[in-house]
Amino acid sequence: MELGKPLRCALSIGLLMGLVHLTAGAATTVTLKHVHGLAFSQDGQQLSIPSHDGLALYRDGHWSKAPGPEHDFMGFSAGRQAIYSSGHPASGSGLANPLGIIKSSDGGSTWQPLGLQGESDFHLLASSFDSGALYVFNMHPNSEMTSAGLYYRLNDGASWQQALAQGIGLDPSALAVHPTDSKTVAVATGSGLFLSSDAGEHFQPLLQNVQVLSVSFSIDGKSLWFGSFNKVPQLSILDLKTHEINALGLPPLNQDAVAYLAQSPANAKEWAMATINRDVYLSQDEGKTWKTIAQAGQTLESVN
Repeated sequence: MELGKPLRCALSIGLLMGLVHLTAGAATTVTLKHVHGLAFSQDGQQLSIPSHDGLALYRDGHWSKAPGPEHDFMGFSAGRQAIYSSGHPASGSGLANPLGIIKSSDGGSTWQPLGLQGESDFHLLASSFDSGALYVFNMHPNSEMTSAGLYYRLNDGASWQQALAQGIGLDPSALAVHPTDSKTVAVATGSGLFLSSDAGEHFQPLLQNVQVLSVSFSIDGKSLWFGSFNKVPQLSILDLKTHEINALGLPPLNQDAVAYLAQSPANAKEWAMATINRDVYLSQDEGKTWKTIAQAGQTLESVN
């Protein structure tokens, strides 16, 4: 079975990274209209999901809406010291639209502008967990990026450098940066999975002729986790030393696929994933089994 037309449409960058809306009714009622990111807190106790009007939080089996500005977060990536994002400012904030690049060092309570405010909204953005490198796919020229393409900088104060990005197509769906090697970057596309070791100048294929939708480096830097669709949804792990690929377990997914992945910094065996159809899952055993914490956008509370 091929990936259905509605799902294929949702995989375009604009919709895949599109709006998420949180509806706060009762104290713990949170509804996910779309999902476009995942990140664990540094202690591993909390999962954050960026949204149309702030962050959704999952902690101790319960969902809530995070404090802080209710920005419409788009590109979203967490490192050890900070979270980076883009998107559009909350109504009444007085900030320029779009947000350009913003950074939070307190888990999303407050945000610092890093540039390109009022110019760019980056749907694909990835930060290295420890090296401080930041990569973005730029769709339109701005004052610091003269053309569309892949750009990077190695720290918050550096200027943006454009990478040639030779070897990949024009349909990137996900981006990930190695946790310690700032020049190693992976790109998922509609035609495969690609890896660069020279800051995006040249990419080599790791997997071809397969629709790859999501990619994430493990925090130890030894492997790549990625979600793909080849008649059926798949979740796999690739050893970066041997390039051996092994399949991981998935819950039943109907015309769906893995859109986002995140590993807990405090527990290497704990991973989170979110799907195109707004299911969210947690695994405590490196992807062997999964617990559902949201289904079709409806968040689920744990019963103690």
